[in-house]
Amino acid sequence: MQDCISVKHLKVFAYHGVLPEENRKGQYFYLDINIYGDFMLACYSDDVAHTINYDEVCNCAYRVMTENTYHLIERAAQAVCNAILIEFPQAAEVEVTVYKPSAPVKCDIQYAAVTICRGREGGI
Repeated sequence: MQDCISVKHLKVFAYHGVLPEENRKGQYFYLDINIYGDFMLACYSDDVAHTINYDEVCNCAYRVMTENTYHLIERAAQAVCNAILIEFPQAAEVEVTVYKPSAPVKCDIQYAAVTICRGREGGI
């Protein structure tokens, strides 16, 4: 069984989308991030050095979302997964959901979203 560190609804203003106006005007995205691994040492030591600092996770995800422009939120979620796996070697698996509340669709929806889950076995 693995432990899980979660960040819910990280709000990021970025410029992702298939349509040119999405890349030009930008919009808000929300990210849910779950990082799985063995954090037992942190449970006993009470030392942040033995876990993954969620502030650093937020900064990593925010950086990936704002320093790049992707057509697809699938690609954005994959990039966030890759960055977390690279920057946090104690992460065994990462699950990222990217929500797009202003998705340009003709139906009334709360949001469109994509969830990507990647682990070390599949490579980064």
